[in-house]
Amino acid sequence: MVAIEINFLTGRFVAASHHDRNTPEWPPHPARLFSALVATWADADRPDSAERQAIEWLESQRPPSISASEATPRAAVTHFVPVNDARIFAPTSYNNRASKVEDLLAQIGEARTHGTTKGKMRSLNSQLRKQRDVSQMVSKAGNTPVKSAVNLLPPGWISAANHVRTGQARVFPSVTPHEPLVTYIWDADPSPDMVSSIDRICARLTRLGHSSSLVSCRVTPDPPAANHFPGPGAVVMRSVRSGQLAALEREYRKHRASKPRALPFTSVRYRRVERIQAGRAARQPHTAGDWLVLSLQRKSRRFPSTLTVEIATALRGAVFRYATDPIPEGVSGHRPQGTPSQDPHVAFLPLPWVGHQHADGRLMGAAIAIPYSLDDQSRRALFRSIGSWEAATDGKLALTLGRRGRLEMRRIIGPTTLETLRQGPWSRKSRAWTSATPIALPTHPGPLSSGTAAARAKAWARAKQAVVNACHHIGLPEPVRIGLSLAPLIPGARPAPAFPSFRQPGRGGKPVARRLLHASVTFDQEVAGPVVLGAGRYLGLGLMRPMSDPGSK
Repeated sequence: MVAIEINFLTGRFVAASHHDRNTPEWPPHPARLFSALVATWADADRPDSAERQAIEWLESQRPPSISASEATPRAAVTHFVPVNDARIFAPTSYNNRASKVEDLLAQIGEARTHGTTKGKMRSLNSQLRKQRDVSQMVSKAGNTPVKSAVNLLPPGWISAANHVRTGQARVFPSVTPHEPLVTYIWDADPSPDMVSSIDRICARLTRLGHSSSLVSCRVTPDPPAANHFPGPGAVVMRSVRSGQLAALEREYRKHRASKPRALPFTSVRYRRVERIQAGRAARQPHTAGDWLVLSLQRKSRRFPSTLTVEIATALRGAVFRYATDPIPEGVSGHRPQGTPSQDPHVAFLPLPWVGHQHADGRLMGAAIAIPYSLDDQSRRALFRSIGSWEAATDGKLALTLGRRGRLEMRRIIGPTTLETLRQGPWSRKSRAWTSATPIALPTHPGPLSSGTAAARAKAWARAKQAVVNACHHIGLPEPVRIGLSLAPLIPGARPAPAFPSFRQPGRGGKPVARRLLHASVTFDQEVAGPVVLGAGRYLGLGLMRPMSDPGSK
């Protein structure tokens, strides 16, 4: 094993996602680290041959696993920076070309990974060559108009002309990681000399991403546990493969650090796994896993959490509509004969704004929850479906809710400023959990508010037992304390009676209405989420929020 540790000296990381210049990248992709190592090595007066061999060895390894905390993005502010003569190369043309080149590189990477026809590959490579050929867009030396040259001077230098130097709008997206440390871990055993060569390059690396993103970098013999692993997952990162160093050298000979360029990369899917620290083991439900999060556009953030099931059903239907038949059991939730699956499968969870004193329960987005135990075939089918949906709508996903109107959303790639749409706040370890949406009890307890006092007491006792059974059903221990209520138990949540009746097929296929109740549950040990309880857990009911442990200050 060899591991490279990156410390962010300023406490933040500044770099834009390759597909969206306004979105920060987190964690830093392996291809970005590799390119930084190559640039550091090549910047030496006499690049060392042993270090070159170490870089070539590194590119030939499987993609590394990554240890990285969550990060909070900073608000992106537009800055206007001085630019070179726009007559030489227009910023709009540069950005368009660079964006097209990166898109084509991503398509080529996906094609190589999943296989495609030779004709398709030739077409993609031909398009890539055309986008990289910018010679016809660059003016010949000495042809810059005098007026444009004057405009390059700072204001006040030529007051008679009253020209002001033009500026280009730039955004520098950044994140503040909760721990300013990222570690890349390769499952390989290089020779001590190879490790020493890698460490020498790391010691000279001073930045990662933007020039303001200062780092210290070293090989570490004792890396932390990884929580991002290459494999079928919801996040696509840029990585490298054999020949990356040679590809970077070829690119440099073309652009010479002055022409449009894009980082060669290979697309690799990663899955995020919640870290459980030694000595602080926490139980986690069988249904826990990765979230693929969709953010509602601002004008669509008007739907209350009482529409949870309706929106979850519409989202599920959209995913199924773009899926290829037959839809695997892990996605559909049903066996081939039509009976419900007994294994954890994909869930659709609208996310309400709760837990804050000003929270009002509006839905801010939705998560497509992918259990860690989900089989690879189901994962691939889900990602292909979402990819087809995005391709058909140019990424502008929408759901139609009949007379309620249209709901528009986009998939979140990278960190988000909205806490409700981050998986971490729903997943952190806690002994105490409270429902953000009411739990659909798996068995009907009987009348809770009518009949004699003794009958009502028995009904509430049966309701508590139903919550216990719901915990057991997803692999959690029995709670030591349960509180039940028709009223919300957390700021922003809506009363259980305000939710429409939730019905499921019962015995003989006859629809059965499930009783909805809010609950707070406390365990005698820490539980890591996400936790979703009850019969409606695959459609957003029973979504639990971790709370401060009882008795803690």
